[in-house]
Amino acid sequence: MRILFAGSSKIACPSLAALVDLQLKTDLCEVAGILTNPDTAKGRHAHATPSALSEGATLLSERLHAAKKPPILQFKYAQLGKAETERLHTVCRYDILISFAYGKFFPPEFLARFPLGGINIHPSLLPKYRGPSPIQAAILNGDTETGITLQRLAGLIDTGAILAQESFPLKGDETGGTLAAFVAERAAGMVCRWVADRAGNRVCERAQNEAEASYCEKSNHASRKIDWARSARAVDAHIRAYAPDELCWTWHGKRVLSVLEGSALNGILGKTPGAVVGVDKDHGILIQCGDGIYAARVLQYQAKKALDFRSFLNGAKKFIGTQLG
Repeated sequence: MRILFAGSSKIACPSLAALVDLQLKTDLCEVAGILTNPDTAKGRHAHATPSALSEGATLLSERLHAAKKPPILQFKYAQLGKAETERLHTVCRYDILISFAYGKFFPPEFLARFPLGGINIHPSLLPKYRGPSPIQAAILNGDTETGITLQRLAGLIDTGAILAQESFPLKGDETGGTLAAFVAERAAGMVCRWVADRAGNRVCERAQNEAEASYCEKSNHASRKIDWARSARAVDAHIRAYAPDELCWTWHGKRVLSVLEGSALNGILGKTPGAVVGVDKDHGILIQCGDGIYAARVLQYQAKKALDFRSFLNGAKKFIGTQLG
């Protein structure tokens, strides 16, 4: 089974590494190509920076014999048409496409060139949370359970038949970062087991139940604004869902203030939501919510460094008693 592996973010790296390990240990598969997004300009000097998967793939390639090193293929983000398809299959005749967090739609004519079709690794219990942010959605909604689905790539995003699915409980203290790391490692085992099952003709698939479908959207600056009128638990879930890669923020006067870490506490101190009511030496800066108190432990003004609450108050001595939002 010659695999074209498509991905871009670091969540996909363990799955790629696991497939390379499977290739080295068995004859079940060969990672024959890696498809990832182009290098992007980052930093003050706009240096070209490869995707996380591209960096990981370069390191993995060193473990393979020179003749087996997969090419790393990159196309412009908006393009994945006939020319790109021809270029891919000129390099190698792939049997199957395996995708994880690639961030680009695969047209039907593209998928048609793979004899075994394409599969996608999606970090939710499909059909729940179709879309680009299922990890964040599970935390935002206070779910007690989530999971990973291997599904057929289809004409509409995240609608293909389910090939394999695993669920696991959530403790309620996960961040987007910790949950993504857990999913990354667990997905790696799932995809290798599916490859082995496919080789042994032990796979089956089932259609998704459209009546149970729900959707999530990509976050943006506006969606990460903190609403202090919500409960402290909801505020805590909001901040955890995007941490540490994306920052939830609020206004402090005319300054943008991000809150990176904290916890929800019980109690109402009779203040307007967003009021900075005090400080607790163990928990952090106390901020009134619509129901309960949020204790902020790590904060960051725009263009400044993130600071623990004690260091933050040393530089913002009149912060207690002010209003956020």
